[in-house]
Amino acid sequence: MKTHRRAAGFTLVELMVTILIGAILVTVAVPGFLQQIRKSRRTDAKTAILDLASREERLFSTTNTFSADAPTMGYAAFGQPIGSGYYKLDVVAPAAANPPTFTITATAISSQVKDTLCAKFIVDQTGKQSSQDSSGVDSSTQCLN
Repeated sequence: MKTHRRAAGFTLVELMVTILIGAILVTVAVPGFLQQIRKSRRTDAKTAILDLASREERLFSTTNTFSADAPTMGYAAFGQPIGSGYYKLDVVAPAAANPPTFTITATAISSQVKDTLCAKFIVDQTGKQSSQDSSGVDSSTQCLN
């Protein structure tokens, strides 16, 4: 007497359905995940410009002037990547300005440029914070919350 045993395992159809479901999940999840990563990197930029603004204020309290010189404020160089390398800092502090002013800008670089909503973070000597999208339009209400 011969008995036929059915082989254990998955059929090709079951395997293809599983792959299809996995592909759909990845297609939906990955863009949202990447957006959350970009959003979390904004914290680096906001922290850096506020730290630099406080250094400018400390310098002003002793010298009565602001500086656009990075080593004066304890930074290696401006225009270089900061934090994890997704933003660069730039400082404008006109020497002839009366009263003295400064503007600090953190601009997205590297893969962070895909964050078109919050491409730049800006703070000035009054402490006013703002942000701009990649086309230069104010996006403070969406990015500074």
